[in-house]
Amino acid sequence: MNDHTTPAPAPTALWDTVDALWTWLETHQPIDGEQGVLLRMLKLSEEVGEVSEAVIGATGQNPRKGVTHTWDDVRSELCDVVITALVALRTLTPDARGVFARHLAGVAERSLGAP
Repeated sequence: MNDHTTPAPAPTALWDTVDALWTWLETHQPIDGEQGVLLRMLKLSEEVGEVSEAVIGATGQNPRKGVTHTWDDVRSELCDVVITALVALRTLTPDARGVFARHLAGVAERSLGAP
């Protein structure tokens, strides 16, 4: 499927999926407690690094490797960053949906002005 034609999930479905992923991770995490939380936050750095790797690969910036990725790979890696961030937020609060909505509204107001 093409990212440009696939309909986006409804917000409720998105957060239901985030909750399901969080539940799955909580059930299957090898390290729990504070260390597990910290490792889940560090996962974001790993995912951002994969975005960087994909951009370098899509532009052929490493002459030894050449073009190794596509812009579809970059989009996919960016999606992984978003998913990882939402699950990390859910790890810190059961009200991830509300925390995110309020923060997004604040950023939109500062950037775009009052609605």
